[in-house]
Amino acid sequence: METEFLLNQSSVKESCSPALLLLDYLRNSQGLSATKEGCKEGDCGACTVLVGEMREGRLIYQPQTSCLIPIGSLKGKHVVTLEGLKLEKLNPVQQALYEEGGSQCGYCTPGFVVSLMWYLLEGKDLSLKGWKEAIGGNLCRCTGYGSIKRSGEKIISLFQTRFSHIWQEKNRIPLLVENGFLPAYFLDIPSKLSALSSSEAMHHSIYEQKPDHFLAGGTDLFVQQGDDLLEKEVFLLTEKPDLKGISKEGNFLKVGSMTSFWEFENHPEVQKLIPKIKDYMSLVASIPIRTRATLGGNLGNASPIGDLSIILLALEAELELHKEDQIRRISLKEFFLDYKKLALQENEIIAFIWIPLFSPKTLFHFEKVSKRKHLDIASVNSAAKIEVTEQNMIQKAAISVGGVAPIPLFLSKTSAFLVGKPLDIEVLNLALETLQEEISPISDIRGSKEYKSLLAKNLFLAHFISLFPEQAVKEILFK
Repeated sequence: METEFLLNQSSVKESCSPALLLLDYLRNSQGLSATKEGCKEGDCGACTVLVGEMREGRLIYQPQTSCLIPIGSLKGKHVVTLEGLKLEKLNPVQQALYEEGGSQCGYCTPGFVVSLMWYLLEGKDLSLKGWKEAIGGNLCRCTGYGSIKRSGEKIISLFQTRFSHIWQEKNRIPLLVENGFLPAYFLDIPSKLSALSSSEAMHHSIYEQKPDHFLAGGTDLFVQQGDDLLEKEVFLLTEKPDLKGISKEGNFLKVGSMTSFWEFENHPEVQKLIPKIKDYMSLVASIPIRTRATLGGNLGNASPIGDLSIILLALEAELELHKEDQIRRISLKEFFLDYKKLALQENEIIAFIWIPLFSPKTLFHFEKVSKRKHLDIASVNSAAKIEVTEQNMIQKAAISVGGVAPIPLFLSKTSAFLVGKPLDIEVLNLALETLQEEISPISDIRGSKEYKSLLAKNLFLAHFISLFPEQAVKEILFK
């Protein structure tokens, strides 16, 4: 398969497996050693690069971990490594890190610089909080982060004063070039991208190739089977534009299965439906993972603790499944059959996710417990969609929980029990009895079955404490 894309300021064309990882290509074929191999699981950020593409007439960059990017997904895009940011002297971000001692052994530094340049290109929140979020996927074992924080304070101060005019711009590239943050070749990238050939995958039927694997974002599959995929015929579903995007259709949000986590959480209609969605997604993964991982991939992975699976179950989503010219639609509640078993027919794919709209009176909440608060796999996670009337009666309830069954579990009996009952401690206690009957946790590396059972109970209560604090249900925790 031939792949043509821009690498820093050069055009490259390669004939290789589309599953070849960008990290391996950069280091082994191109000799670009600034991109470091650390965990090769997308967790450490040492291999972070920028991936740019034209969207609605504007060049937009996203940070992604190159250890999880198949080269076939780069057709018609621009990849920027640390070498591609080189100027005659250090740019202000590099200078600030240098002055504050933000680099010691230096192994993680390229990833930090690349992530922080993305922040200056596309960041919205000009604050230390925004700076920290931008580097949330980058680990440093030397500095303790204090010096990196100080460098951030220095750069933020510059953009609040001397460079405030840059932050106001939607397209910051020209001014970042003018002020010594980016090399001048960035100005020519839009025209160069327009000259590249478009992706073949965009025009070919999924079924013409008869692939061994349909591949979504690959943020889990490449960790498990990266080398094996090189020998397989794969079809990159992420290169099908008709499987991306979000639109409002009737009483539903129609979400393309290849829509990334990042696109999902930043869409106005999703934020309107779930006002705290960005807070919830910050618990799920770092930005470089969220820009690559897809909703359809999370569902297809069938993990019992998949965060998006739990969220979409509580949202009572439906799936539109495609197989050649056949289309069918099923409830997500019917999709998970057993551990890693799905209600998918052979060569059938998840094409769209349909999320029912609900009124502002219906509230949504997500909870998660993991060894680390952020960016970690859940021990137990849970989501709830609940509506309570002015008379304090529970009118609607849809609750899901992960990590306590072989599948992402919709608590159908518990949800049904709550409907039509008053929101009080007695009802919640009785609902907990039903919940305990529905779950079947096992002991594993993430906790004992007793621990998980307790977490499921406490996360269930946390939904009501967070959504309805005025009902004073907190006292239930102390009984």
